[in-house]
Amino acid sequence: MIEYAHIHHVSLAVRDLEVAKKFYSGLLRMQEIERPPFNSTGTWYALGSQQLHLLQHPQGHTLREAGIDTTDGHFAIWVKSYKETLAWLEQQGIEYEARPDSVAGFAQIFVLDPDRNIIEFDAPYHS
Repeated sequence: MIEYAHIHHVSLAVRDLEVAKKFYSGLLRMQEIERPPFNSTGTWYALGSQQLHLLQHPQGHTLREAGIDTTDGHFAIWVKSYKETLAWLEQQGIEYEARPDSVAGFAQIFVLDPDRNIIEFDAPYHS
């Protein structure tokens, strides 16, 4: 039997790494970490004890073309404050779909990165 500990990382395909870094490093202020010298183009970020890996696809392909669809593949990040996260997204001009009273049992905010990857921010209700 496999004994699972936690998710180590999520990898996303991006068309243009520099555009993606402006979003993740610049607007979302994620902490970039060292990446081994793979024969591919990418960057890594620390998200607590987990990581986000961005990989520039050699032919510039990504998977999504549509808008926010919460039944589609996405990754979620737990944040400490719903209100502060909304305020930051608004300050950065990032469009979002907010669900402050989600039936999930916590508040949810959904955004798209420049390659239309869906990111979900989760927080305690009314925090």
